[in-house]
Amino acid sequence: MFWYTRDMRFSAERIRELAASRGLSLSALLRAAGVSRTAYYSLVRKKSAFPQSVRRLADTLGVLETELVASVPPVRNELDPVVAEARRISAKHPGLEFENVWHTLLVLRETPLARLQGSLRRGRAAPLW
Repeated sequence: MFWYTRDMRFSAERIRELAASRGLSLSALLRAAGVSRTAYYSLVRKKSAFPQSVRRLADTLGVLETELVASVPPVRNELDPVVAEARRISAKHPGLEFENVWHTLLVLRETPLARLQGSLRRGRAAPLW
């Protein structure tokens, strides 16, 4: 299982290089992977990533997710208990997806103010009906 951490950076150069080696432009890769340009640029510019976008790009390119990473920081032992708890909860409740449980546990580690700020950012980005 590939862990996505807040300090991970994805390499735009590496992604373009892999796409070009398969005869794909960046636009064609994103279209084939079902990843929006916004999600892609968020992926390569920010310190966090949506696991689904990374997985789709890697699957479309036929590589492991780790091949899209510019540099992987050392494994952080403080995440081990979070992952173990997420696995325990996922095993106890088969209808839950591990990644959703894991993400929720990570978010709950943030301060209430940081969680509120994140919600407000996402709320501003959401379309209004």
